[in-house]
Amino acid sequence: MTYHPKSDFLRIIIERGFLADCTNLQELDDYLNKGMVTAYIGYDATASSLHVGHLLNIMLLRWFQKTGNQPITLMGGGTTKVGDPSFRADERPLLTSEQIDANIDGMQKVFARYLDYKDDGTTAENGALMLNNAEWLDQLNYLEFLRDIGRHFSVNRMLSFESVKSRLDREQSLSFLEFNYMILQAYDFLELNRRYGCVLQMGGSDQWGNIVNGIDLTRRVLDNEIFGLTTPLLTTSDGRKMGKSQGGAIWLNGNMLSPYEFWQFWRNTTDADTGRFLKLFTEVPVEECERLGALEGSDINAAKIILANEVTTLLHGAEAAAAAEATAREVFEKGGMGDDLPTLELSAEEIGDGISIVQLFVRSGLVGTGKEAKRLFADNGAKVNDADHKDAGLLITAADLGTPLKLSAGKKRHALVTLKA
Repeated sequence: MTYHPKSDFLRIIIERGFLADCTNLQELDDYLNKGMVTAYIGYDATASSLHVGHLLNIMLLRWFQKTGNQPITLMGGGTTKVGDPSFRADERPLLTSEQIDANIDGMQKVFARYLDYKDDGTTAENGALMLNNAEWLDQLNYLEFLRDIGRHFSVNRMLSFESVKSRLDREQSLSFLEFNYMILQAYDFLELNRRYGCVLQMGGSDQWGNIVNGIDLTRRVLDNEIFGLTTPLLTTSDGRKMGKSQGGAIWLNGNMLSPYEFWQFWRNTTDADTGRFLKLFTEVPVEECERLGALEGSDINAAKIILANEVTTLLHGAEAAAAAEATAREVFEKGGMGDDLPTLELSAEEIGDGISIVQLFVRSGLVGTGKEAKRLFADNGAKVNDADHKDAGLLITAADLGTPLKLSAGKKRHALVTLKA
């Protein structure tokens, strides 16, 4: 990018690789230079925890606040009832209000690790706000909304957005409920601008159409100048979507994925991604990120440990990062059990007359299905107590768990199975 921004926020995010698109980069830069700016990112409550795929934009909000601006985390208590159709092949399952509220409770825990909120006692003018769009969306009168807001939207234009067009081109059904999502998200931006002076919406590049709709609506209704900014959709160097592993999503809540497993995910970063991920997911200076990312051979492993420690410290704290590193050294260098390995606890009743080793690999999260487990055994990728194991028919009894049983999938993924006291 040839543009050289004057504002700290844009300078930092451009050099660290956060920027994909901006509706008017130079005008936004000028706006940021005049004083504190308020921006938001929305999060629909489709699960009880955020995952690694959300972490890029959480770091974006963190840099936004660290450069003197006010971030808003907008929880989608209202929009989750509709479901974002963007680039999906089918409609999202509809959740009850109780499920949505429970998911929001689970998601909110992560944000406080990265942002300073006004509700948490910070007196800073740029203290972050945690809002819920159900506050205004649940109160809408349908006929008034159609007349006052719906008239500003062209169906022809809405059909041209890639997120909708790709679904229709594949002749996959798009319900009228889902079609309303982009109008509701646009209305969020209008309400945040009206209530809180919010002038910037940020999000992943798959949200570009929804963001542009909100900008157009706010200009038409309030005649206010507002902006949109997106981050790139992140893939690993081998083309995989960021945040997926054999065991499933990399959750950010510690009760859904242990700090050790989270640390290990980053330690297993490919050589080619290490420098880029240091820039995006840590606060290590850019020059140091580039130096570490350029290391080769066994030296790059030290950079990966720095990456894992820095990212884990931000989310779970320095003690959790240190414990995870110590466990990794114990497991890999000394062949031991490690104090921090993910652990599956089973009662004698659950085990009964015996439980298959395949089930233990699935239930411990090392594989997603029994079929994957059997393939692992057939390919010599399974170990039990550090010994190669090929018998997928083995039954484990309560007596076998007198001492913890260590399961390994390949060289880097391990879990313990223990008997409940």
